[in-house]
Amino acid sequence: MELHEKTTAKYHSLDYEKICASSEFQELLAAKKKFIIFTTVFFLGFALLLPVFAFYSNWLTKPFYGSISWAWLFAFAQFVMTWIICGLYVKKAAVFDEMAAQVLSQAREGRS
Repeated sequence: MELHEKTTAKYHSLDYEKICASSEFQELLAAKKKFIIFTTVFFLGFALLLPVFAFYSNWLTKPFYGSISWAWLFAFAQFVMTWIICGLYVKKAAVFDEMAAQVLSQAREGRS
């Protein structure tokens, strides 16, 4: 039996409508939605501040340290922010995977 056939047989008997209606699955969706919306809004807001500050103020042209302006610091901070969000997502995805595994195990046991 191929891996695809084993996987299909393993999950074929699950009642997906019942899983979607379960409170555990709804909690998983709510947690994912909360995380995704918050990080997306934060990322877009932070990323769009650079052009807004560049066009509508002269704050970024002022020196931060020596010949390094605030614009360079802000642009570098965007790279740092991206790596931090990536790390947070990896950690949060592990939590989401654990929640999904719990939903599936309860569905297999017939408790969802």
